[in-house]
Amino acid sequence: MNYIPHTDFERREMLDTIGVNKLEDLFDAVPAKYRFPELNLPEALTEMEAFWELQSLADANADMNHYACFLGAGAYNHYIPSLVDHVIRRGEFFTAYTPYQPEVSQGTLQAIFEFQSMIGNLTGFEICTASHYDGATAFTEAALMAINTTGRGKVVVSPAVHPHYRETLRTYTQFRPELHIAGDEVSDNSPTGRQLEALLDLVDEDTACLCIANPNFFGQFEALSGIAERVHAKGALLVTAVNPISLGLFKPPADYGADVAVGEGQPLGIPLSFGGPYLGFFATRREFMRRIPGRIVGETVDKDGRRGYVLTLKTREQDIRRDKATSNICTNQGLMALAACVYMSALGKQGLKQVAGLCYHKAHYAADRISRLDGYTVWNNGPFFNEFVVQCPLPVSEINDYLLNEHDIIGGFDLSRDYPALRNHMLVCCTETNTRDEIDELIEALSELA
Repeated sequence: MNYIPHTDFERREMLDTIGVNKLEDLFDAVPAKYRFPELNLPEALTEMEAFWELQSLADANADMNHYACFLGAGAYNHYIPSLVDHVIRRGEFFTAYTPYQPEVSQGTLQAIFEFQSMIGNLTGFEICTASHYDGATAFTEAALMAINTTGRGKVVVSPAVHPHYRETLRTYTQFRPELHIAGDEVSDNSPTGRQLEALLDLVDEDTACLCIANPNFFGQFEALSGIAERVHAKGALLVTAVNPISLGLFKPPADYGADVAVGEGQPLGIPLSFGGPYLGFFATRREFMRRIPGRIVGETVDKDGRRGYVLTLKTREQDIRRDKATSNICTNQGLMALAACVYMSALGKQGLKQVAGLCYHKAHYAADRISRLDGYTVWNNGPFFNEFVVQCPLPVSEINDYLLNEHDIIGGFDLSRDYPALRNHMLVCCTETNTRDEIDELIEALSELA
């Protein structure tokens, strides 16, 4: 109310219009003793001084520009071309909301359409939505779609799926007693991270879907040959959570019979940003397009035959008839989808393949070096992408404190936080941003501890 642009005359004019004498009169509804408390505020700063203060606070963070990072577990430090930030900061994109009116939203609609097309190319599916809040909500929406499609109430979830994904699914279904989430009874501390046979035994005529991750939370690829056929034989769907960067190098989920592919789009040009905002992607077969959550942008022509873009297959239940809605998604992470679109466009097919190859080879170099250290054992009895599990001689929290304080290294993820049986087990991640010198320094630091 006391903004600088308002002159004394303007403030007086506004007060006269609403019939009060002074600004303080606007707070008469608040008890007198609470109206104007004394605030212990520091002295005012100039813009320059405020910048210095904020910069000093920011410098206290262990950021990726000053520390080597081997932490992944669902959020990854990839190099982001400067083009991404340049495009998404354009005012017409940066301030845009859901494109309800196609006549004034063609740029945003086309960007989303291109994002969908690229995700389709990555996953091998015909239908992709734009978009979801993060990988966990996309995963949950896939399970709910399977429930709505099959009319069944049982969901079998691999314990090797990201813990946040499983927690989100349980949050969404906790007040629906007709639904049953199975899979926790399967061992979650296998040294291979593979429990598919035990999970398949749980798939029956009441099962809506089997949900897995490939690569899984432990970084390993599942042996999926023939799995889809066995799931489909029971009338269930196969839902797969994937790392989009891995699809630059490895077989897409549609090729091994999955019905839905979901995942976290953060690796596609979105910074770590203390955990968000991120981007969930969702792709499926054409036969399920009328049951999918979220929105689709379609390409069409106007009355003069010119190419245009519109929201298509959009049900109003998502906005105004919530009791009939199949999903909680009624908007999209438009800016994040744009960032992913620009990132994939800048890299292209060969660039994405190169990034995936660098992640793969650097992780395998690190795993090979660590496996030679006394006291450390690497889970290496199966193929993995850019993450791998290391059994350590000390608690992971102690190792990470040492790495951070003595070597400016952000260590791997402590698996005992989500898998109590995996005490002293660390999930180590490498991306294209990890140099050979950084990896060698990590090896040297770990050897000192051993």
